[in-house]
Amino acid sequence: MSIRLATYYRAEDIPSLPGANVFHSAALFRALQQTPGYCPVLLVAYQGSRPVGKLLSVTRRYFRMFGYVEKTYVYGTGEYFDSSVPAGAVFREMLSYLTATYRDRSFLIEFRNLEEPLFGYRHFRANGYFPVRWLRVRNSIHHDRLDKWMSASRRRQIQQGLKNGAVIDVARTREDVYSFFRMLKKYYSSKFSHYLPDVGFFISLFSQSPQELGKIFLVRYKGRIIGGSVCLFSGNDAYLLFSGGMRKSFPLQYPGVLAVWGAMSYARDGGYTHFEFIDAGLPFKRYGFRDFILRFGGRQMSSRRWYRVRWKWLNRLLTRFYV
Repeated sequence: MSIRLATYYRAEDIPSLPGANVFHSAALFRALQQTPGYCPVLLVAYQGSRPVGKLLSVTRRYFRMFGYVEKTYVYGTGEYFDSSVPAGAVFREMLSYLTATYRDRSFLIEFRNLEEPLFGYRHFRANGYFPVRWLRVRNSIHHDRLDKWMSASRRRQIQQGLKNGAVIDVARTREDVYSFFRMLKKYYSSKFSHYLPDVGFFISLFSQSPQELGKIFLVRYKGRIIGGSVCLFSGNDAYLLFSGGMRKSFPLQYPGVLAVWGAMSYARDGGYTHFEFIDAGLPFKRYGFRDFILRFGGRQMSSRRWYRVRWKWLNRLLTRFYV
């Protein structure tokens, strides 16, 4: 029986679907749909009337010097439900459809955070994508001690930050979210390689928090928010999306360190077994953020991302360089 694809552009149109992967969920779709500049699309594969797979993509539209630019992102390679239908075959159909839809509209199509680096390799290549080596950092948080593999300096910073008056909390009101966003926006303003979505994403995440889609963690000092982080939860895993702190203004409170520690502690107490940093960067020998997160005791793993550039000549050049 052939595979039929259905495309959903509005959260209210999405039917009840199986699956537990947050990156391909209706809940994340709703959060992205309420974020200005973001256009999510959920692609669902059916065999007959039975769903056998789904894939959530999001297109971000933003202004550059010469006009608007669109980039399309996918986290992972989708989610699949029926073991009798090969996941690779379902993915091939969804990838071909997505590529045909966005190859002339989006300047870049990117697949990131692949759980299995080799999954779909020949299908990516057949559709004109090229791979780039990437790194992931993943922490096991189900041990008897959360800081079991943590560096001694990181343990000391956590103890000192708490001793010096910093308090870890979760966002409980919309005003908390707005204050956190203002702090995080200032923190990310100097980080050109990182993009921070509109506050609408964080408000939507906060509004759906009873469903445990995600949480916003705060670090306060004398009532002021000086740090914080954002986590998504999927199955037994927690994923750190954003984090930051006013470390120059409050060096003795270590707000950036406590922002991560608070998220890890919550995930551990909630029964999650792994904690992953969503972006550990390219495999350069020196990368400050990766050095920072590795001190929390995580394991560095090699992965890859797949890219396709709209300009054919540039895509061919990059393919020749990376493949």
